[in-house]
Amino acid sequence: MESNIYRNKKPLFVFLIPAFIFMVIFLYYPFVKNILNSFQNISSLGAASKGWNDPWYTNYVKMFNDPNMRTAILNTIIMMLVTIVGQVGIAVALALMVDNIKKGAKFFRTVFFFPIVISATALGLMFNLIFLYDKGMVNQLLEFLGKGTLTDWKDTAHALVIMLLPVMWQYVGFYFVILITGLNNIPEELYESASIDGATRWQRIRYITLPMLRNVICTCVVLAVTGALKVFDLPWVMFPKGMPLGKTWLTGTYMYYQAFNTKNVDYSSAIAVVIVVLGIVTSKIVNKVFKEADY
Repeated sequence: MESNIYRNKKPLFVFLIPAFIFMVIFLYYPFVKNILNSFQNISSLGAASKGWNDPWYTNYVKMFNDPNMRTAILNTIIMMLVTIVGQVGIAVALALMVDNIKKGAKFFRTVFFFPIVISATALGLMFNLIFLYDKGMVNQLLEFLGKGTLTDWKDTAHALVIMLLPVMWQYVGFYFVILITGLNNIPEELYESASIDGATRWQRIRYITLPMLRNVICTCVVLAVTGALKVFDLPWVMFPKGMPLGKTWLTGTYMYYQAFNTKNVDYSSAIAVVIVVLGIVTSKIVNKVFKEADY
């Protein structure tokens, strides 16, 4: 005899009301308010709006003419590509290698995941010390090897690469754990059958592992691409205010700079709207390109 709790759905709505109220207050209202702020004239944080801009789309026109915004979007696109290759790609390679070893698998899983638990601020400071002009670890190593004079690694030529390295390194472990979980869900019988048929290890990876991991890889790629739009803390610690010469701006860091440094709140709100639009568009494109397969 079935319990009435499975037939009567009305109590479910009572339990959903607190979560719905929470989402309205802390998600939907700020999102709608931010869109409205992007069309208004707001002089500083906490200040009331002075009215609608004239014309109302002033901030969006300003973005098209803002060289720093163009730099931020270009750098963010570069970061998206780097996350696909440098985070998801390396995570796939590491997951396949760890899955094929018999001893020490737990050790490598812990080591690869460890950067995730470190604060991004601490990582930024650590990489700043590594690439210091005078006594950084890289320059001391070059000096020890007799490879010429010390180099300012955070100059304009190297700044973007220096910023991308720690971001890529930190999140490889995150996708590594997701992929390892996907590998554990592949039936062992498939590998046994392939071995009986004479398949080599590479053939088992190519025709069994990678196709069976396709949906997991697609999920990782979507997370990596959308996550690149929200990167803020680590790049800001390493290159505050887009230094040097404003060449390291990302959409997230430039939005923060406009809101908290120049107090240009309405322009910052417009940048936030663009970030949301870019996130929706890129996620749709990625879902089309890396379309999940039905098995």
